[in-house]
Amino acid sequence: TIAEARGLVGHFSVLINNAANDARHALADTGVADFERSVAVNLRHQYFAIQTVAPDMRALGGGSIICLGSTGWMIKNSGYPLYAMAKSAVHGLVNGLARELGQDRIRINALVPGWVITEKQQRLWLDAEGEAQLRRSQCLPGYLRADDLARAALFLAADDSRMCTGQDFIVDGGWV
Repeated sequence: TIAEARGLVGHFSVLINNAANDARHALADTGVADFERSVAVNLRHQYFAIQTVAPDMRALGGGSIICLGSTGWMIKNSGYPLYAMAKSAVHGLVNGLARELGQDRIRINALVPGWVITEKQQRLWLDAEGEAQLRRSQCLPGYLRADDLARAALFLAADDSRMCTGQDFIVDGGWV
């Protein structure tokens, strides 16, 4: 897919690694197939997408890689241990590549959202208890939306963040 896109737009200077599934599950109810599926959708693609676009960024003299993490593991949420494990590993991936990629002026950072209220989140999990949790836990009132993350991603993609690498940029309304 990346090679096909490269053929249409040329070398990649920015990569936003954003694919995930926070499906609820319990430790006792998961097996090897569940583990492999969670790692595949929440982590593995990030590693191999970086591996694929890094040569483009080297050829361009630099670039920006933005890996989406989650605060879900930081605030010790229950109900998705495989998702939490994979998302915590994103931070290790970013830190583990910052120096290596940095030598080629490639920045790599984690954009770490809190509870982004999408249509899916509203439909499946935002009930009266969730609303009360938001009011108790977020310092800023209101819902965290996709646009809030997009603005942070634009900063990390732009030259404005030219000296930022190996960092976690948390956008969560002050929850963590």
